[in-house]
Amino acid sequence: MKRYRGGHGDSGVAAYECGPDWIRIRFHHGGTYRYDARHPGLEHVVEMQRRAESGSGLNTYISQYVRSDYASREGNT
Repeated sequence: MKRYRGGHGDSGVAAYECGPDWIRIRFHHGGTYRYDARHPGLEHVVEMQRRAESGSGLNTYISQYVRSDYASREGNT
């Protein structure tokens, strides 16, 4: 996973990794979540990938638009 360099060091997102139609995101406090074309949908996944790579706004986007619509989760939540 790549370290997420978002915000001013206060993002809830710690790291991420991307595939063609999915993204896995590890949060500082709450496990790792997988989002894909099925949940929450490809449009959201593409936007989350864009924000992850740019290092800006990923946690906010998830909070505002995706919330708990994830495909699967690992670890403590």
